[in-house]
Amino acid sequence: MKFRRSERLIDMTNYLLDHPRQLVPLTFFAERYSSAKSSISEDLAIVKETFEQRGIGTLQTVPGAAGGVKFFVKVSMDEAKPFVKDLCDLIADPERLLPGGYLYMTDILGDPRIVQNAGRIIASAYADTKIDVVMTIATKGIPLAYAVASQLNVPVVMVRRDSKVTEGPTVSINYVSGSAKRIQTMVLSKRSIKQDANVLIVDDFMKAGGTVMGMISMLEEFNAHLAGIAVLVEAEKTEDRLVDDYLSLVKLSDVDVKEKKINVHEGNYFIK
Repeated sequence: MKFRRSERLIDMTNYLLDHPRQLVPLTFFAERYSSAKSSISEDLAIVKETFEQRGIGTLQTVPGAAGGVKFFVKVSMDEAKPFVKDLCDLIADPERLLPGGYLYMTDILGDPRIVQNAGRIIASAYADTKIDVVMTIATKGIPLAYAVASQLNVPVVMVRRDSKVTEGPTVSINYVSGSAKRIQTMVLSKRSIKQDANVLIVDDFMKAGGTVMGMISMLEEFNAHLAGIAVLVEAEKTEDRLVDDYLSLVKLSDVDVKEKKINVHEGNYFIK
């Protein structure tokens, strides 16, 4: 079946968006659309230009007989800024205040639109970084971790508080909770991470960073490498923070329960 150029462009765009960071040979598209490689190259040039103009991402050409193209998500600052501002306004709603100064975040982390956009923005920051796995802990940060991993085209591994029989043999470590200063335990299946894997840690909220430090210690047990740390929200006023090098979209600077005020602003994403 012969495809018109408009049909090729639509299908090609959809395929590339569904397979980020995957090398796609020109022969694959040539056979898929029964078209010459020269025509495919022209199509890809159009897709690349449109992606970059619209702040969607970019295409990287890999030369040689075994070459092809790879799509990398790239979110422009002009697109990221309004999203983060809207997220700050959403979090600043005083109705989110819970007893003890906690914030209700379940609706935000359960909103596919918000989570997918946050995932694209975080993935964009690590588009050029070699990442084999996204790691998170089995809490509300799971949807965000999957959103990031889908844009990086890598699997997700979840650290748990206790072992599950369905995960087989596990590695268990103790770590100190950064905020509560309590000894806690986390476990991970031995099959989860391969030796020398490059791991991006993703979480929904970071206070002192004790949980993140626990996950970093877990990586050492697997002889894996830390590729980066990204969180949706960080608490600003935290003494003795255990983590220095990380990326955040939103910074929680103060919570005044009496006045019912939540002060938030953009995180360090835009200065990294």
